[in-house]
Amino acid sequence: MHLTDEQYHIIHSNGDIRINAVAGSGKTTTIIEYAHARPANSNILYLAFNKTVKLEAKKRFVEKGMHNVQVETAHSLAYKHIVMGSGYKVRTQEYKSYEVAELLGIQGSGEKHTEYIIANHIQKFVSYFCNSDKRRVQELNYLDVVKDTKAKTFVNTFYPYILQKVRILLAKMDKAEIDITHDFYLKKFQLSNPKLYYDYILFDEGQDASPAMLDIFLKQAATKVIVGDTHQQIYSWRYAVNSLEQANFPTFHLSTSFRFPQAIADLASGVLEWKRHLGEHQTVTIKGSGQPNESKSKAVIARTNLGLLLKAIEYVTERKSLDKIYFEGNINSYTYADEGASLYDVLNLYNGKRGSIKDKLIQSMNSMAELEDYIEKTEDAQLAMMVEIVEEYGNEIPDIIKSLKEKHISSDDRGKADIVFSTVHRCKGMEYDEIQIVKDFLTEEKLEKLVAEKAVSHKLNEEINLLYVAVTRARQKVNIPVDLVPKEFPPSAYVRVLNPVKHEEFEPVERNTSDGKNYKQKSGVGKQKTKGVRTDALKRAAKEAYHPWTAEEDIELTDMLVAGSTVFEIAKLLKRSTSAILLRVKKLGLNE
Repeated sequence: MHLTDEQYHIIHSNGDIRINAVAGSGKTTTIIEYAHARPANSNILYLAFNKTVKLEAKKRFVEKGMHNVQVETAHSLAYKHIVMGSGYKVRTQEYKSYEVAELLGIQGSGEKHTEYIIANHIQKFVSYFCNSDKRRVQELNYLDVVKDTKAKTFVNTFYPYILQKVRILLAKMDKAEIDITHDFYLKKFQLSNPKLYYDYILFDEGQDASPAMLDIFLKQAATKVIVGDTHQQIYSWRYAVNSLEQANFPTFHLSTSFRFPQAIADLASGVLEWKRHLGEHQTVTIKGSGQPNESKSKAVIARTNLGLLLKAIEYVTERKSLDKIYFEGNINSYTYADEGASLYDVLNLYNGKRGSIKDKLIQSMNSMAELEDYIEKTEDAQLAMMVEIVEEYGNEIPDIIKSLKEKHISSDDRGKADIVFSTVHRCKGMEYDEIQIVKDFLTEEKLEKLVAEKAVSHKLNEEINLLYVAVTRARQKVNIPVDLVPKEFPPSAYVRVLNPVKHEEFEPVERNTSDGKNYKQKSGVGKQKTKGVRTDALKRAAKEAYHPWTAEEDIELTDMLVAGSTVFEIAKLLKRSTSAILLRVKKLGLNE
């Protein structure tokens, strides 16, 4: 195969190295070639981030005729060392709050659901410890990862009790009195100070490794290679750290993306430039060498489950011809929380039908107010999302979910989907010909405001990473809301900017773009400012699309709906987004 200069230098390097690779730069291919260039009798371990990557890597090493490479995930490696032949039984899911409360005999304080709130924090504290590199629970301060003021106050009040119960729960798992979790046996593996007898260890997706995984890797005597993209770290909520930055090895780079053309590469670089608002930032130059091809696979990518569901509802409502859809991770994963509660449980609580609630935690709530109080004290983002959907759509939810499920196809047929829907976390490592970005990511305007309010944190850096990861899933074309476009960025045949006022894509503008081609402006929008699409008029229009509704507008909306106007026609006349119109129609009960 033809190698870039960067790939050549990596493959012929010596000693421990780290590789910072931009999205689509062929890092797995490079690592395979690196392994192939080692002596044939070398014993090599390749650590993949998840099972999907593991299976793909195994296949590619075999195709290369390399049978001296063992491919594992950190968890599969730990499983073989800790679980096999031990008598341990592993849970397929994390413990639920009510299960932890029962197992540990947690006593409430007289306040509503205190025992479940305490149990929820015990679970999170256990996960925090198991993903850390610490040897004792007492070496960690759980309050460091609790952000909400109300939750912090609660944890602070019960901290000694929570800590005591965390140690008891860990001891019960250690003694095999109860089933162990995946996090637990990985932690036990790290604490055993394992010696892995390999000549080379290749660690992929290093930017999202946990401190426990990194500790195991760094302590090995083998020649070590860690590869990843510092700007694709999006799992800090799972206590991951940017291990790539913490591995103090000589650094190599892969800066050419074979996935997409230069216009998309420039868009990705422009998004990363937002990091200059957070302090020192070194400009990331990405060379896009992807070749144009027929656009086949299409995906809608959102920041949140809520944003994705709203967009999916809009699609199936407005596009009757849409026949086959697919949700990455399966549609059920978007209607169930990790704790086990379903959207239907929350809806039944909303309607006062507590007898129909299946989940024990939700069943213990007497009202939505109690559930919202629980959410605040536990920072449960998934339950919060479900409450938002229920309060917005109410009893329409069963029909909406039914409609989505009727069009949903199996994972075996995902290639036949008209459109794939995914959150950015679920499509990590995936790529599609054409993507549409949902407008629920952090904007540069919002970022500047948060920085001005002294709200700078590692979370803002990760919010920028999320948009970067979403943009770089595209091979051919990105359709992106204007508010998410870097300032002065030119649209092109590969990057279409979505106008929030006219609800249409910008046509290519006449200018020399970074991909070396000229494009002609067809739309009247944007002619007054050829430097870019972020005009003051557009910014004002975007804000106006979401300003409070007046009584006059409600009357006008009702009249147009009765007259048979489409949502797009109404949106254009009222200068609002289609989603804003749909939400208002439901709010007023006009959908009947």
